[in-house]
Amino acid sequence: MDQRQALAAFSALSQETRLHIIRMLVVSGPDGMAAGAIAEKAEVSPSNVSFHLKELERSGLIAQQRESRSIIYTANYETLGGLIRFLMEDCCGGNPEICAPAAAVAACCRPATKEELQ
Repeated sequence: MDQRQALAAFSALSQETRLHIIRMLVVSGPDGMAAGAIAEKAEVSPSNVSFHLKELERSGLIAQQRESRSIIYTANYETLGGLIRFLMEDCCGGNPEICAPAAAVAACCRPATKEELQ
């Protein structure tokens, strides 16, 4: 992740409703949530949630897929992990034990290697 991408992600996350939405989608896992369920749980109107979802998608933090008549939104774990790795890139002045907990979080969000998939 480069600085421009990180700034776009932080910009999207700097709004209360969008931060709430991304946290809901992280919890929902790979199954994601339909836009209507997101609006209901976030207690915002469908048009309002649509605006926020578009901003999160533009920043690369979420993805969408059509399932029948619904659009299902999921967190983009690769981008979220990239954001954490971007923050921790030059961590701790050579003391990796300080950053170990954050590094573990970032590692869980990275794409799987070929060896791990086999």
